[in-house]
Amino acid sequence: MSSDYHFITHWRVQGTREEVAQILGDATDLPRWWPSVYLDVRVLDQGGADGVGRVVDLWTKGWLPYTLRWRFTTTENNREQGLALRAEGDFAGTGRWTFTQEGDSVDAMYDWRIRAEKPLLRRLTWLMRPAFSANHRWAMQRGEESLKLELQRRRLPPERAATVPPPPGPTFRRLLRKPSA
Repeated sequence: MSSDYHFITHWRVQGTREEVAQILGDATDLPRWWPSVYLDVRVLDQGGADGVGRVVDLWTKGWLPYTLRWRFTTTENNREQGLALRAEGDFAGTGRWTFTQEGDSVDAMYDWRIRAEKPLLRRLTWLMRPAFSANHRWAMQRGEESLKLELQRRRLPPERAATVPPPPGPTFRRLLRKPSA
């Protein structure tokens, strides 16, 4: 059995495509507003003025007891319409965000086509595919919840926004030690 996965996720959030594109386009802010998944993010190369060619190194997790080290390169940036990336590391493949305005809401669709490269994931795909898929769905559900909170926070006056705590990360996250870079 192949270690390929294909996930399509739809988020529906109140806001504008510009707001959603701005938040999802700022990779360095992911650990703050989506802490249940993003443990560390580092921009290795800024890329061009439009962000194409930007290289970002990530350390992520889900609810299963493993972490993933991977990086992405932005391959397209259509601003409020969406963006695309190429991933490599513990998994490899492509991702594409598409933002559609529907009244006062945005449908943010993510098309994620990856192949597990982390040895544990690659070797156990035949057995653990349902759990690995559930782990991805869990991570994306936390992302939608966190994005909704972030959009609300950004609409508050600055003095109130600074007092809003970030969404909770997993409780055992504190026990994990950051791998050396």
